[in-house]
Amino acid sequence: MADAQALDEVVVFTSDLIRIDTTNRGGGDCRERPAAEYAAERLAGAGLEPVLLERTPGRTNVVARIEGTDPSADALLVHGHLDVVPARAEDWSVHPFSGEVRDGVVWGRGAIDMKNMDAMILAVVRAWARQGLRPRRDVVIAFTADEEASAEDGAGFLADRHAELFEGCTEGVSESGAYTFHDGTGRQIYPIAAGERGTAWLRLSARGRAGHGSRVNGENAVTRLAAAIARIGAHKWPVRLTPTVRAALTELAALYGIEADLRDVDALVDKLGPAARLVEATLRNSANPTMFEAGYKINVIPGEAVAHVDGRYLPGGEEEFRATLDELTGPDVDWEFLHREVALQSPVGSPSFAAMRAAVEEFAPEGRVVPFCMPGGTDAKQFSRLGITGYGFSPLKLPEGFDYNSLFHGVDERVPVEALHFGVRVLDRFLRTA
Repeated sequence: MADAQALDEVVVFTSDLIRIDTTNRGGGDCRERPAAEYAAERLAGAGLEPVLLERTPGRTNVVARIEGTDPSADALLVHGHLDVVPARAEDWSVHPFSGEVRDGVVWGRGAIDMKNMDAMILAVVRAWARQGLRPRRDVVIAFTADEEASAEDGAGFLADRHAELFEGCTEGVSESGAYTFHDGTGRQIYPIAAGERGTAWLRLSARGRAGHGSRVNGENAVTRLAAAIARIGAHKWPVRLTPTVRAALTELAALYGIEADLRDVDALVDKLGPAARLVEATLRNSANPTMFEAGYKINVIPGEAVAHVDGRYLPGGEEEFRATLDELTGPDVDWEFLHREVALQSPVGSPSFAAMRAAVEEFAPEGRVVPFCMPGGTDAKQFSRLGITGYGFSPLKLPEGFDYNSLFHGVDERVPVEALHFGVRVLDRFLRTA
């Protein structure tokens, strides 16, 4: 069980990991090895035998297994990534890699995404070792590289090249779930992720007739691409309810005492108030234009224009996504996937989901657990290649006014010490009993 030392260690580990700069700038520009060695040393201190694995020098992953008490039970994967997105020090109240603990809050890049969870895992495992405790089922721990880019050096590499390390794993838990969502009316909601939209990062290109900017040109590549981008940006995608989102709407409607009329989902969501934020991004596929590149001189019409779009599709929604993009881009614009990952759907009626719900409710009895689908993605996508069903479960009890979601990749990322303590207690309870 989580003891006093575990509560102290989770704060120290979070702070120490933040101070190890593992900024992932994309294109391979990252070095997770120092953080991986830090994690491996603390796992070894708990009597485990961590393995360090690299596809690319410096892009290090750590895997270790804890033997459970029930050899007939399926194994459980618990994973967290070691890399973080960039942060500009001049934008922050404290240095983003200081790991400063001030007024009961740990500050720095990764405090939420997701060195906090990495620290919780380490603190729980070490507490078990001190007390001679073991989980019911085998627990495989993985700290990964490259989640903030393609995952090719991280979870993708592990799933493709080291599947044997995850033998027996049928389910996994990781980031973005079981945090306190305050709805502004005094209710505390704890959303647990049971699905993810698929990733579809796109490159669009239009070709035309290059020429002088003063001439009439009906084959202008910029005009063609701009029109396609405008159509994509203005498109209203239809509602497509997945089982997870359907369950979320049903439970939220019950919480607020309103009819769960799924025939008019937009009207139902409007009645949820601030809690609508838990579901509104996962009612539909989406495609947001993010970059546009064309031309090299004001009086020259270029022969090509290029744009990029961040697309996301629901479980079961990829075919519709592709067909819609074909229609919206039209005959003069081509598109292709720059990066594509599957959408995930996890059962909300599983024993593991029930165990997560029970663990949260034990330490936050005033809260209400609901399932939700993540609008983005995690390393669970890569581990799904091994048949591992993924959930978002990195528990944090947060004070009212603490905007959890805005701190992902945001300025002044931070996590309260009390939230970390709660996370250790809940994670310990779940991992021992699941």
